[in-house]
Parts: sequence; C-alpha cells; structure tokens
Amino acid sequence: MRIVVCRRVALRCLSCLFSLFPLWMMAGEYERYYTQLPVSLSEPMAPVIPDHRVTVTDFGAVGDGVQSDTEAFAKAISALTKQGGGHLVVPAGVYLCGMISLKDNIDLHLERNAMLLFSPDKKDFLKVDPATGQLATDKATPAISASKRRNVSITGEGIIDGNGEWWRAVKRSKVSDVEWKMYTDLGGTVADNGSLWYPFHLKYFDDIASDAKKQEGMRTHLIRLTDCERVLIQGVTVQNSPKFHIVPQRCKHVIIDGVTVRCPWNAQNGDGIDLMQCQEALIVNCTVDVGDDGICMKGGVGKEGLKYGPCQNILIQDNTVFHAHGGFVIGSEFSGGMYNIVVRKNTFSSTDTGLRFKSGVGRGGKTRDIFISDIYMSDIKDQAVVFETSYADRPVGSDGAPVQPKQEDFIPEFSDIHIQRVVCRDVKTAVAAHGTLEMIHDIFLDDCVFFYFKQDKSIDHPDMISFKNVSFHTY
Repeated sequence: MRIVVCRRVALRCLSCLFSLFPLWMMAGEYERYYTQLPVSLSEPMAPVIPDHRVTVTDFGAVGDGVQSDTEAFAKAISALTKQGGGHLVVPAGVYLCGMISLKDNIDLHLERNAMLLFSPDKKDFLKVDPATGQLATDKATPAISASKRRNVSITGEGIIDGNGEWWRAVKRSKVSDVEWKMYTDLGGTVADNGSLWYPFHLKYFDDIASDAKKQEGMRTHLIRLTDCERVLIQGVTVQNSPKFHIVPQRCKHVIIDGVTVRCPWNAQNGDGIDLMQCQEALIVNCTVDVGDDGICMKGGVGKEGLKYGPCQNILIQDNTVFHAHGGFVIGSEFSGGMYNIVVRKNTFSSTDTGLRFKSGVGRGGKTRDIFISDIYMSDIKDQAVVFETSYADRPVGSDGAPVQPKQEDFIPEFSDIHIQRVVCRDVKTAVAAHGTLEMIHDIFLDDCVFFYFKQDKSIDHPDMISFKNVSFHTY
C-alpha cells in the first residue's frame, strides 16, 4: 500500500512538473532561433511565474457554457495576486465569460478541452463609470487584457473564442445564401440596400450604441496587452475575435509560440497577430488562418507613433499563414518606424498577398534593416511582394470615402528591405510597387523564383527595386 501511495504522489508531482515545463524551461529555450542572423537581435526574456497553482473551478466556475464564470476568474486572479502570482488552471469545460484582466506574475493555463467562450452580450465588455455607476458606452474592453504588467502568460492546449459573429458587420457579397439567412435569423439590421448586415437590434441582446455604425466602431480585440513586459502566449488556439485576435501593444520581451489563430475568411478586420510598437519579440511555430492581415507590424499614426517609438528587434520564423490579406505585413500605420526585423522560413498558402508593405501619407514612417528570407508561397490571389503607398482606412459601412489622418507630413519611406530566396507558385502579379522614389527605394530582391499567371512586375519606377538572380515564369 505504501509503495502504491508513493507512486501516486510521484506521478502527481511529475504531472505538475511537466504542466509547468514550458515556463520553467523558458530561459535559453529559444537560443537556436538566434543563430546566423543577418542583423543583431537579442532573445526576449520569458515571464517568470511563481509555482503557486489554483484551479478556476475552486472559485465557483462551472464550465457548463450557460452560467457566467466571469466572477470566478476574477476571484482566482485576485487570490493568486495575493500570493505574488502563479498559474490559474482552467480544466476541461466551456467557460462563458466577460472581461478577464490579468495581473503581474499570472499564467492563464488552459488544459486540453478547456474553452473560454466570451459572452455574446456586448454589455459584458463595457466598464462601469465609477462616477455615475452607469455602463461606459464610448468603447468596449478586450476580452482578455493587461495593462502595465510584468510576467504575463497565456498557455496550454485549450481554445479562446471571442464569439465575434455577435459583433462583426457582414458584407452580403462575402457570404452564401445559407450564411446570410443564418445572420438575418438572429435579427440585426440590414443596410445599404441589402448589401450589409449589422448585429444591431438583435433578437436576444441589447444594443450598446444609438445606431449601427456607432456600435460597429466599438468592436474590440480578443487579447490586448498594453505596456507590458515579459509576455508569453504559447500553445493555445485563439479564434473568432470581434476584431483583431492577439495585440501586444507597446510591450517589451514578447514571445508568441505555437499558437493557432483562426476566424472566417470574410471576418471584417479579422487580423491574426498584430505587434504594435513592440520591442524584443519572437513569433514562432504559429498557424494563422484569418479574415485580414496574418502577421502584421504596426507603428502608430503621426505624432503618436513617434511618441511611442518603433517596432524593433523582432524575429518571425517557422510560421504558416493560410488565408489572410497578407502573410507578413508592415502597416498601414508605422510612423514610429520599423527597425531590425527578421522574417525567415515561413510558408504562405492561399493568402491574398504574400509580403505586403502598405501605408499612406499621414500614416508613414521609416524602415531600416528589414531582412526577409526563405519564404515559400502558393496560390496567392494578388501579389507575392507588394508596396502600396496610397493606403487609407475605409471602415465598413462608410460611404466609400477613405478616412484620412490629420497629420499629412508623415510620408511612408520603405527602404533598406532585403528579400532573399522567395519561391512562389501561382500568383496574379509577382512584384508590385506603387508610389514615388521618395517612398520606395533601396529594396533588394535576390535569388527568388516566381510563377505568375498575369504579370511579372507592376512597378512605377525601375529604380525602386533591385533584382539579382530573380526569375519569372508563367504558362
């Protein structure tokens, strides 16, 4: 009996140990990615999480997909915070939640078959105004957020689902008759002569704005971490966001590893992973299949972009992007700059564009030391490599006129970009660049192969891009 008990204790200890393996082994785990780099990059520091562990069901969570478990998550995070941090374990179940706010030294760990399903009731993402006690209706809060925190992680094998269909407008031209009926059966509002459906005046939930367009502007991200240091997102599936899926903003030391990001191909503003003015970051081993840009670097608009600085010292490697507007993207806003970014050994299959550099006057900045290599693409709808400098924001439901930024002196300057060993089969246009030499210059393409079905190049000025050992083929 004593031997059996000891064995059980030992197995339980081993189980706990291996469940924490990704975090306690993190120091130096990613060193192998930082070899033979074309520019010096430092490995990001992983979060350090204390050994304390609590389970969300111990704080009243049910996980039946019916009862709201928001309060249980808040209590569990509070209890861990009082201990200095630790691991919040989410066992198998469907946990219906509102806002979850992570604190210092917290790991949100989703076990296999655990799903965080965020509430379809938009009111659950509005904070209460402390002065009036009323719900604030200027903007919604992300489902999972952290602000000015250190050592924050989201790990495991579970699913984080944003229930985005209750938030997003739908264009009639992008859905089938069956899908259109599914949306209109929810109620909502059909606008623009039947070309657009808004989740406004739904059958089951109240509106949070006075009209459909205002409510559309309140859509929020699924995971947004702002001004945080030492961030890890690892292993989980993140899907169906109301807007962007994973948004580290002004964060330092960010690791996104082995994450699956997915949503319908026609999801409005359904970006996958957006780094916004982050420094020391690694995106590796991820799979992205989304409705807008796949892996995107953003650097702020105008003076605000300059205030918070560049995206800098970033490595993106060994990822696969399926549907997306762009596989790897810089822009549209990057006034703070893009410096020291290495993108290598990635695959793009069935994206609209492959390598996409987009901006416009008022949104632009400078790029420096951008190195892209060993990119493999197939079935690319538009361009394999594209530079566009007349980009403007066009919110859904607008009258077609682009929303122009106020500062018109921030001219995009795409330069010092080195692209090597790209192989692309089946693309409409292999390489495109539209703008002036002031905006696009010192771009180098070496040792690439493109198989196109309409056009090899569409470039406004021959001096924009230097080609060396690049071959173009067609039928």
